[in-house]
Amino acid sequence: MKPVSELLKRRGPALFHISPDTTVFDALHVLAKHEVGALLVMREGKLVGVLSERDYTRKVALLGKNSKEMNVSEIMTANVITVTSRSNTSECMGLMSQKRIRHLPVVDGEIVVGMISIRDLMDDIIADQEQTIEQLTNYIQS
Repeated sequence: MKPVSELLKRRGPALFHISPDTTVFDALHVLAKHEVGALLVMREGKLVGVLSERDYTRKVALLGKNSKEMNVSEIMTANVITVTSRSNTSECMGLMSQKRIRHLPVVDGEIVVGMISIRDLMDDIIADQEQTIEQLTNYIQS
């Protein structure tokens, strides 16, 4: 399996993040604008949490709370599980499955370099399988 750094190179340098003081309502707009399922929560360049659609649905919507009156810090996941850019995609898949999470921030030292999602990993697996099929087809036909 390949290192996470290769997945991040393919996706580009976008790093979507918000402050813990952002209202949940405003954070939802950022999620929608960038068509992502989770955002990094950062304060002064440091990762302090992750906010996901799941956090919103379980901690705001289902409890009948008002997203315009709540800050991200009230509902974010603060104990963030991270990987490094050297972690391999197989490790990440196992971690996501074991912890039942869909997003992993990628942190080298104290520097946040990106975030990968289960979709990134699945797209990579599919691309690898398509390449293997093509190689096998070419081998059989030659």
